[in-house]
Amino acid sequence: MTIISRLRADHAEALLAFERENRAYFAASIPDRGDLYFAEFAERHRVLLGEQDAGLHHLHLVEDGDGGVLGRINLVEVRDGSAELGYRMAEKAAGRGLATWAVRQICLLAVREYGLTALRAETTLDNAGSRAVLARAGFEPVEDVMFGDRPGHRYALDLSGGVPSAR
Repeated sequence: MTIISRLRADHAEALLAFERENRAYFAASIPDRGDLYFAEFAERHRVLLGEQDAGLHHLHLVEDGDGGVLGRINLVEVRDGSAELGYRMAEKAAGRGLATWAVRQICLLAVREYGLTALRAETTLDNAGSRAVLARAGFEPVEDVMFGDRPGHRYALDLSGGVPSAR
């Protein structure tokens, strides 16, 4: 059974392994985190957990029935009832609808647990999978953005009336 768990201190080792195992896969569609991310992972994890405790972020892992990390899905920069959605799924989990499921689940959590009324997201135009996931979850493109030299879109989802798929 696949679950979404709020990020905890004891997730650090499994999360780091997930990021390392999927680094090349992620770098094909989003900017690479760089070597410093991996070198300073433990400190970064600790800081992020502190920011989560302060209510600045809601960070989650997508886990399989054995506790293996299949992805991460986060609501960051929480302010004024809104947050930025970010997610990444393992290469081994691609193409199974997991990202769509996880985004819908996090939208429910955003409303029911965190009291959010709006979400934002961004992706590059060449990331067709991510664009499709956002569209299936009800996100609408609101403006063009650039990721270095790669064009993209910023998306928005109004949750003030509830989650679109749950309405």
